[in-house]
Amino acid sequence: MSAHVVVIGSLNIDLVVVADRLPRPGETVLGGQFATHEGGKGANQAVAAARAGAGARVSMIGAVGTDAHSERALAALMAEQDAAGTGATYLGSTSPACDASRTS
Repeated sequence: MSAHVVVIGSLNIDLVVVADRLPRPGETVLGGQFATHEGGKGANQAVAAARAGAGARVSMIGAVGTDAHSERALAALMAEQDAAGTGATYLGSTSPACDASRTS
């Protein structure tokens, strides 16, 4: 009997701006280089599990919106599924996407 890994979590596109330093409270700083990356803790874990192999079937359960970022996140996840030789099913979405920002 083969294992089945189910990941419940987030899948999103990270919007990254490089700045020379973090702003002080209430301050605005100019950003520099801008990049986007597929991500989300859940999606990253599902991809890592699929890439690790070990004979496990991997499923990802997460919510996505209906914008271009959501389409890209799904396409990236589907590409990983295809590369692993397994299928993927998209069940649909009825909600708009939301953007999350963080500083670190």
